[in-house]
Amino acid sequence: MSMTYEQIKDNETIQIYIAQADKSLAALGFTEHSFAHVTRVAEMAGYILSTMGYEPRTVEVAKIAGYLHDIGNLVNRVDHSQSGAVMAFRLLDNLGFDPLEIATIVTAIGNHDEGTGVPVDEVAAALILADKSDVCRSRVRNQDIQNFDIHDRVNYSVTKSELKINEAHTLIKLKLTVDTRFGSVMDYFEIFMGRMLLCRKAAEKLGLQFKLMINEQQLI
Repeated sequence: MSMTYEQIKDNETIQIYIAQADKSLAALGFTEHSFAHVTRVAEMAGYILSTMGYEPRTVEVAKIAGYLHDIGNLVNRVDHSQSGAVMAFRLLDNLGFDPLEIATIVTAIGNHDEGTGVPVDEVAAALILADKSDVCRSRVRNQDIQNFDIHDRVNYSVTKSELKINEAHTLIKLKLTVDTRFGSVMDYFEIFMGRMLLCRKAAEKLGLQFKLMINEQQLI
């Protein structure tokens, strides 16, 4: 029997890799990429595919991909999606996963970064949307507001983030509440435009239209 998302979460080796990858990013000054982030991404990817009517095992595979998607940061931030895909392959192969499921998960992880990623299938598309929508104040480690860089400012300025599919299953909306005392809407687009364009492509792969709302104003 194939392993479940919950079993992957409980795997001690995987927990160590996620924790150490985040430790490396902390040393580099990046926002939080540990258990809170990967769990949110996993569950959001699952929400997207379950809402769109995909069968339960596909939903489970998407959640596993979401949970593992950032382990490549253990190697290096640069090209972490590719190194993470290789790491996930070895882990899942050793755990006895079905080759087709391994292929799906590895493909999704290898395509989740906006620099090189393409939503080649529904799991990859769900992972992209789940990952790129996780922007919020709680991910900022630096508590010294005076020394924020633009990534700190943008993440800290987002007090609420919601990703929802409408009842008609025709559009997916990322709705952000931004406190402009800390970061402007232009700051957001300066660092996240590539991510939002990738989200639009990912939504299209799922037969959805992507909309970005910031402070009740539609931007995309």
